[in-house]
Amino acid sequence: MTHAWHDVTPGERLPGEFITVVEIPLGSSVKYELDKSTGLLKVDRTLYSAVYYPANYGFIPQTLAEDDDPLDVLVMCQESVHPLTLVRARAVGLMTMIDGGKKDHKILAVCIDDPEYNSFLDASDFPTHRLSMLRRFFQDYKMLEGKQVEVDEFESASAAFPVIEEALARYSTARRRGFSK
Repeated sequence: MTHAWHDVTPGERLPGEFITVVEIPLGSSVKYELDKSTGLLKVDRTLYSAVYYPANYGFIPQTLAEDDDPLDVLVMCQESVHPLTLVRARAVGLMTMIDGGKKDHKILAVCIDDPEYNSFLDASDFPTHRLSMLRRFFQDYKMLEGKQVEVDEFESASAAFPVIEEALARYSTARRRGFSK
């Protein structure tokens, strides 16, 4: 059986383009999360607030972010994409959160195979309101759980590239040392 985190190749055009494994489809109120031991998805929770994911949400395989999870990606696409689907994506921005005292980067990406979004090259190409909606979701979605997160403004695509490179390197180092999450 293929493990979605360890066995899927992130791509050859990193850090600008990569494969994203979708965990949560656009419009979902269910927080699915990678089960690190099996590579399958598990239901983490149903969101406590009356909100839904404003983009397809997933991760770049073979990455390890500062929060000890795969690096998160928001993939802008016209349609919701089924969980565990592989999507060819291009990084166009970066949003950083502080969640539980740890940095939690979110790569903003577009689906390369979606004609509505594939011409976007940078977060600044998006309508301001769209970026505000994405940011607001992350400010609000844990509020009724009694948890607070800090959410920075979106940064450009160039800010995302070193975060992706660092997550790829962190994963490689952890795997060489016997990391087996």
